[in-house]
Amino acid sequence: MHEDFRKAELQALADLSGIEIGFLDYSQYSPHCIVRLPHEDAARNLISRSILSQGIYELWGTGSTYDELHQDIRRRTANSWTNYRSSSFKFEIQAYQGKRSMAELQDLILTFRYLGFNGPVDLKHPDQTFCIFEDCDWGVKTPKRLYFGRLIAHSSRSIIGTYTLKKRKYLSTTSMDTELALVTANLTHAAPGKLFYDPFVGTGSFLIASAHFGAYTMGSDIDGRAVRGKNGINILTNFQQYNLVDRYLDSFLADLTNSPLRGTSRLLDGIICDPPYGVREGLKVLGSKDGGGKEIRYLNGQPAHLQDHYLPPKRPYSFEAMLDDILAFAAGTLVQGGRLGLWMPTANEGEGELEVPMHPCLEVRLRDDEVRDDQPIRQDKTGMGSTANDLNAFRKRYFEGFKGPQAKEEQSDQP
Repeated sequence: MHEDFRKAELQALADLSGIEIGFLDYSQYSPHCIVRLPHEDAARNLISRSILSQGIYELWGTGSTYDELHQDIRRRTANSWTNYRSSSFKFEIQAYQGKRSMAELQDLILTFRYLGFNGPVDLKHPDQTFCIFEDCDWGVKTPKRLYFGRLIAHSSRSIIGTYTLKKRKYLSTTSMDTELALVTANLTHAAPGKLFYDPFVGTGSFLIASAHFGAYTMGSDIDGRAVRGKNGINILTNFQQYNLVDRYLDSFLADLTNSPLRGTSRLLDGIICDPPYGVREGLKVLGSKDGGGKEIRYLNGQPAHLQDHYLPPKRPYSFEAMLDDILAFAAGTLVQGGRLGLWMPTANEGEGELEVPMHPCLEVRLRDDEVRDDQPIRQDKTGMGSTANDLNAFRKRYFEGFKGPQAKEEQSDQP
């Protein structure tokens, strides 16, 4: 689970549904989060498409010991117990970093008999499910925090298995992780009636995730092999696999700097992408180094660029320029309130601040640095250079092992 995105996903889903949410208790180091919502229907709506949450519960009590927990339950909810007195029910316990034996579970459940539930116990299809949450430190049996709640609704986390890459028919080595693709679609507000676009579509992982939530999707890629696929297996195959064909418009061959969508009206509700980092090979865009090659060339009497296996000429491209081009493209094609979901590479050395590209027409709504670099990796996009490393500071530092200035000095001092 990608803990750093849990709060951001809930906030994004609340914004999407127009739900006012208040975070009363949240820590990325705890699996539990306490929020304030206007009513139970809002809670169901909020959690219904969450990927990083397990479920949402009406909080009946909390405490650092079971005595405190029971006192808090009596104080908060004594007037509500009669509402569930005759309902079928079951009890669950979720122990974070802890474990309970069956005998211990039974003893704990019996301590809640003062609730006076007289309905039948139903472990498969109960009217109400009540859960005890224990938050423990690693290796410590005694919980440091306890919660008790009534289940309102489960999340959509189970769909990760539905879209797992292990069973997907059209894949590549760079296909985006299913969980991250679905979370990114939530963060960018993919929803019915919206149009989402991936300019680095690859095998279509982001489009599949966006289509799952109801958005119409389309993509493009500089690599025609990714768009066309092989032996009849391509992006469309994945949409057919998940019965989402009606939400896939098409994909076409283009790079971001030569996209036919540039200069069009604002028609995109979301742009969702994981740009190439240029590590395995230098980044390229359509064109030639000297600016030539625009004349039509013929192969076997037919225009070469219209033939199935045509590979257009490409020239080196700066990673930093690509980031700026993505933001400029988004500023020109997103509708008012549209969102850009963009993944960027970082490294995990030191405590330096990652420099995020900015644009005057775009507002940063979420920035999450799962890993950090000891120095900003951004360089002047107009800097001189023609090699892959000259044009991509991240690539250069990647192959240098992300060694900071101190490491370089130590290395130079060695005999």
